[in-house]
Amino acid sequence: MIAPMRHTILVADDEAVLRALAHATLAADGHDVLEAADGDEALELARRARPDLIVLDLMMPGRSGFDVLLELRADPRLAATPVVMLTARSRAADREAAIAAGADCFLAKPFSPRALREVVAGLLG
Repeated sequence: MIAPMRHTILVADDEAVLRALAHATLAADGHDVLEAADGDEALELARRARPDLIVLDLMMPGRSGFDVLLELRADPRLAATPVVMLTARSRAADREAAIAAGADCFLAKPFSPRALREVVAGLLG
């Protein structure tokens, strides 16, 4: 049996409990997980660590997930990094706006660890 490939994943969410849940879920699958509590920290970590995937909360204090996503997509080194938008705002308009801004996937809160695993596995191959 071939072991799954280890990836670095950045989880950016202002809610510590949700960051911890995502961290535990992804680390259990063998991934290295970085955490950011706000948009500025998320951008700094993304630029420094160049993660393989980013799980990004839409609504954070300071710089929003949309703002972070737009900056990621404008940065040639990070433009192709898969981004999962994670948010409590689950209306169709929010989903469409996230996808239009460059998100690869949209996951509504509260999310199940299984759903997060499936989304991440699908995006990382």
